[in-house]
Amino acid sequence: MSNLLVCRRELEACLKRGFLLNGFLLRGPILAVLILFSIAGFAQNSSSSKFDGPAELPRAYVRSALADTPANGKALTAKDSNELQAALEKAQCGDRILLSAGAQFVGNFKFPAKNCDDNHWVIVRTDAEDSALPVEGSRVTPCYAGVASLPGRPAYSCPAHKNVMAALVSNAKNQGPVEFEEDANHYRLLGLEITRNVHGSVVYNLVVMRGKGGVHHLIFDRDWIHGTAQDETTRGIALGGSTDVAVVDSYFSDFHCVAATGACVDSQTISGGLGDSPMGPYKILNNFLEASGENIMFGGGEATLTPTDIEVRRNHLFKPLIWKQGSEGFVGGTSGKPFIVKNLFELKNAQRVLFEDNVIENVWGGFTQAGFAILLTPKNQNNKCPACKTTDVTIRFCRVSRMASGLVMGTGLSDAGGAASGGGRYSIHDVVFDDIDGKTYGGFGALFQVASTSPALRDVSIEHVTGFPPTALFIIGVDKDREKIANFNFSNNLVGVGENDFFSTGGGPKNCAFQPRAQGPEGVLKNCFASVNFTRNAFVGSPGGWPKGNFAPGNFSAVQMNDFRQGKGGDYRLCAAKNPSACKKESPLHKAGSDGKDLGADIDAIQAATKGVE
Repeated sequence: MSNLLVCRRELEACLKRGFLLNGFLLRGPILAVLILFSIAGFAQNSSSSKFDGPAELPRAYVRSALADTPANGKALTAKDSNELQAALEKAQCGDRILLSAGAQFVGNFKFPAKNCDDNHWVIVRTDAEDSALPVEGSRVTPCYAGVASLPGRPAYSCPAHKNVMAALVSNAKNQGPVEFEEDANHYRLLGLEITRNVHGSVVYNLVVMRGKGGVHHLIFDRDWIHGTAQDETTRGIALGGSTDVAVVDSYFSDFHCVAATGACVDSQTISGGLGDSPMGPYKILNNFLEASGENIMFGGGEATLTPTDIEVRRNHLFKPLIWKQGSEGFVGGTSGKPFIVKNLFELKNAQRVLFEDNVIENVWGGFTQAGFAILLTPKNQNNKCPACKTTDVTIRFCRVSRMASGLVMGTGLSDAGGAASGGGRYSIHDVVFDDIDGKTYGGFGALFQVASTSPALRDVSIEHVTGFPPTALFIIGVDKDREKIANFNFSNNLVGVGENDFFSTGGGPKNCAFQPRAQGPEGVLKNCFASVNFTRNAFVGSPGGWPKGNFAPGNFSAVQMNDFRQGKGGDYRLCAAKNPSACKKESPLHKAGSDGKDLGADIDAIQAATKGVE
């Protein structure tokens, strides 16, 4: 009865229109009793939620396998655009709509609301045989739409580039081809190409959820969703007020806005966290995700609620370096201006997020942001989201490569002076930040920026992280007149400190990190944090001054890694024994952690977790 939870949003409306369960339309008191039992069961299941350090993990996960979306009804066929819209209107719960492989369906297609349930989905798919597509659980590539390769992107296998997808194509300015009407539910889109073909205009959302909310149970499976090489296509999927949405085994490319001459300023493959309806759970699993702004973003606008239970796993978040001005083979807008680049993963409004087993590559500054890869920054955007928060975020077993700086976590006021409702309970562990280079990628060259204004940042754990910034380990910002950061744990990490352990975010003597060299590490920690645990870390190149129990190797040779390579694509595993091909002796940091493990990230575990993600 878990599908009855959709009625929690609008109990009165649900009771009025009824609910289809196993072929029977339920209304009135019987339906009300079932809803109450469903809610009680949900609460009981939620009480068993688990934690990773201070962060609560998602309580609910989207079930996205084909076996979870039965459609055993009739098969409807569509060979052109008119037939497709007619089939969408005509389809009953449990039907399949088969679209001619290789054909283009041009228009704006509305997916209407139907009283479907978990046992009766509507599947809209290519009519190609299952064997013509990647096996379920494997990522699709443009090869299946007849495109053998894309310039500047990672190579993908394409033994026979035959088009077996059906393409939904927008021919309208500003508007994408897929629109889910209010309360649309239980649709699976499989083996489709979703794109636009009008050049010279901006298209804001290729896939959008309309209305005030209520869209639920959608799955995007093995789809290629993309813009065009030089036009402005703002985003692939705008989640809106939706629940139980999964994006799996798909490929997103060419989402970007053009600097100076363009009509938009921010782009994403998938964005959510806006509106006044319940949002989540969401699953983003095993996709290639490419956008110039934020590859994935939650928040950044008006909302009264926070999306919850977000699973982001085994994705490749990527920006082509050919988008970087001055690079060989540079591609920008038709005006010659570059695309606006911001970051790779950003949360401004989200709770209970699991971000694991992802490969994250390429970000640079030069626009409104400074080339940080990941941002955890709750924001009351334009004072229209006082309830916004970013809490209970777990980031683990990921590799981040080629960036100006690493990760920002902080709370701050909006430009209009309003505060978000909360930021904290972050668990970050077993993450490698590789090739941090402020000069090459147009930024500062720091590993972490930690700042707290209002509400105060609190409850953060960073363990077993590896990263070698050229400029600073931390950029710190806390006003001495405000509450200090509480419960901050930094342990078992292998990090360089660059030119200095700490830099200040600015603000003069009011900043707790003012003149960090004069204070020394222990002084900064005392002034900025209410309660802190810095222990069993290796601060390579630091002059010292850290609390007892830490290490300060003078240089990277003293660490004894397998192959440092100046912090650019190296093998950062610690030498466990003398090895003539790589190690002169066992690393003094081998098994030196408080848990008996090597300092730094578990490289073997990350390699295993991300195998096949690229």
